[in-house]
Amino acid sequence: MLTQLISRVRRNHGLEHATIHVLSEKHKNFSAQGNSNHKGFSLNIYGDISEEAVADAVEEAYGRMKKGEHQLAVHPNCGTVLLTTATMATLAAQATFAFEQRRRKQSHMNLSVLLNALPTAVLAVVFALIISRPIGVQLQAKYTVEGDLQEMALQSIRPVQPSPITRLFQLLLTGGNQLNAKSYRITTVN
Repeated sequence: MLTQLISRVRRNHGLEHATIHVLSEKHKNFSAQGNSNHKGFSLNIYGDISEEAVADAVEEAYGRMKKGEHQLAVHPNCGTVLLTTATMATLAAQATFAFEQRRRKQSHMNLSVLLNALPTAVLAVVFALIISRPIGVQLQAKYTVEGDLQEMALQSIRPVQPSPITRLFQLLLTGGNQLNAKSYRITTVN
């Protein structure tokens, strides 16, 4: 049962990404953010994309994935990639500072250790940023999305009221531009 639940979340997550890919092929000057669960996914659109265009994109993404375009499930801006990047960059910096602290035989971090390690830490973080993206994409493909929708079917696509979190993302993703925020709930069944 848990395996089936996880599989449904992964398939819905993949359909969420595929929908964003389809929207990106047809529209410019917008941002999107979503989250998935075993019942479907929520999609927040920041920009001027009509409800009809969103519904068409969900249906097109679903159809293309059912016809074998499983690669649409993977998206380079997925939270999995962002989390991988943040984790690797943090670990790179922490390891550099710890190594310098140990090298200087200091019992705790001080300004001298920090300043001596900083250039190396910056390089380590840059290296982590470069290698983390493809690693994050691979982790996403293997663990958090599934491109084969199997017997999953679309049940409904409906607009919902944007949440306070959606409004926060509107500010973060649009850089303060006054792009419209619209939210949708896509429900699936299996």
